[in-house]
Amino acid sequence: MIVLDFVFPNRCLECNRIISAHELVCALCVEQIHFTHHDFCENNLLTESCRLQFPVEHAFALMQFEEDSLSRKIVHQLKYGKREKVGKILADWVSERLDFRENKPDLLVSVPLHPKKLRERGYNQLHLFTETLSENFQIPFDHQLIKRNFYRKAQAKKDKSERAATDHLFSVTKTIAGKHILIIDDVFTTGNTMSSVAWEILKAGDNKISVLVMALD
Repeated sequence: MIVLDFVFPNRCLECNRIISAHELVCALCVEQIHFTHHDFCENNLLTESCRLQFPVEHAFALMQFEEDSLSRKIVHQLKYGKREKVGKILADWVSERLDFRENKPDLLVSVPLHPKKLRERGYNQLHLFTETLSENFQIPFDHQLIKRNFYRKAQAKKDKSERAATDHLFSVTKTIAGKHILIIDDVFTTGNTMSSVAWEILKAGDNKISVLVMALD
């Protein structure tokens, strides 16, 4: 591994400067990332956007997802660049900035991929992210609670009418009630996917929903 690090050193995603194998961007370029500085326990833009579609307790987005931004490059590396470990770095960034205070969720649930998509990508980009948050905050996670029922192309490749068609896209696989569940996704754009997951959990029992995303579009 040391030889590989020497021959193929890890480089900053933005400026190409050589950095530690456990970093994603250098100390200078991290300053270019537009972090939201959301307070989980106070209303923010993500909270307001969610409440237009479903009841939500609290919400937190790590970054803004602007066009041609470093945050967009980071998320794309995680989703399409075969760099699953980016999820751990992002989870550590969240852990440094997120304070649940007295509103700590009971369970972490990430938006699932369809099995066909999972085979194509080789991993769910949210799993390591969720597992790292689980370890950092000592909150259990469940990757099997929500099932994606249909295979659909990526959100970025859909038009607006296709993005809105999310009826019955997900289902709950277990009995769950009386829990505060934090739903985790990578990017919040229209909110249709998050809303579809949230309503399935809400319909399953007397549950409360909060939301956490890597980036807010």
